[in-house]
Amino acid sequence: MPLLFSYGTLRDPAVQRANFGRELDGREDALPGYATRLLEITDPNVLAVSGETHHPIVVATGVPTDQVPGVVFDVTDEDLVAADGYEVDDYHRILVSLASGVRAWVYVSAAA
Repeated sequence: MPLLFSYGTLRDPAVQRANFGRELDGREDALPGYATRLLEITDPNVLAVSGETHHPIVVATGVPTDQVPGVVFDVTDEDLVAADGYEVDDYHRILVSLASGVRAWVYVSAAA
């Protein structure tokens, strides 16, 4: 089963219900070598679901001591497709190693 790491709105139960049809179970973890920035959201569908005009987005820093806290969720392949549809084009999904050592998908800045 795939893992999905979230540091932003995908942790919100309302966003989970809207995108996955249920609330996800997760555990705390962290993404090393990244830092959080804010991204202005203009997509009306995402704004309607999240209720937030600015969402966090992570960028690689290459500094091992930088960490982004978040939650890792067990998801299905269908959940990943749904999450891909929710995230705007400023994000892209990559596979990373988290602080715990597990490999998980995460949405990072598409501007590299």
